[in-house]
Amino acid sequence: MQEFYTPAGINILRDAPHDHLHHHGLMLAYSVEGINFWEELAASGRQQHLEFGKCEIGRDAQDPIAAISEKIDWVNPAAKEVLLCEQRTLTVEISPEVKATLITWTSTFTLPPGKSQAVIGGAHYNGLGMRFLESMDRDETKEFFTAEGKEGTIFRGEERLVRSGWCAFSSQAEGKPVTITMLAFPENARHPATWFTMQKPFAYLSATLAVHEEPLVLRGEETLTLHYGAAVWDGHPEAEEIEKAYQAWLQAQSQKKENANRKGDSL
Repeated sequence: MQEFYTPAGINILRDAPHDHLHHHGLMLAYSVEGINFWEELAASGRQQHLEFGKCEIGRDAQDPIAAISEKIDWVNPAAKEVLLCEQRTLTVEISPEVKATLITWTSTFTLPPGKSQAVIGGAHYNGLGMRFLESMDRDETKEFFTAEGKEGTIFRGEERLVRSGWCAFSSQAEGKPVTITMLAFPENARHPATWFTMQKPFAYLSATLAVHEEPLVLRGEETLTLHYGAAVWDGHPEAEEIEKAYQAWLQAQSQKKENANRKGDSL
């Protein structure tokens, strides 16, 4: 995802910066069976697009939404082997309770036919990650914060890991105050999420499963569903306002899941 705009129209994402060409705005990647899907080297894995689902534009309950889904195979190019199958859905949501641009990212993983298991691992920053504008990197007032106000533990240098339901990053984008918050659904594996944060040499935020400590193994007919939200505000909302938005998002997602279960669909 290359563009993510505040309500005032400021895009806070940066795609393929010169220092890390494989950073693509908002992106999801891990290592699978030892194949690195985060980087873009000759031996790296490929997320291969298969097809788009229908694009939905309309209203969900009383609020307008737009959603698009995609089927993706995670492929080991050297062996020409599919390691994971993913159903990915991105939803843009508008809610009177959340004064921000809000998206929901849902990825459901299954094994391809004939494969008995897949080991999901990777670096401490692998997961759903976000690279920001260069001006946001340069802002000396920028900060990360969570609901509990925890800074987290230092992993190395400026890199920290912190567990929480949400993690926010406030900065200046081209001289204008903005705040981005990533949200984790409680039914995700290993909730609360382990957030990776880094301020220098550039700012980065990602929702991880801490697979660097303990790889996650998907077996047989199991499914792994990861459900995250991201909200971007103009200005610097207080933690209380972000928590209110998080609770509103949780309530909306729980209601959608209940409605989907009644229809026999997946979230």
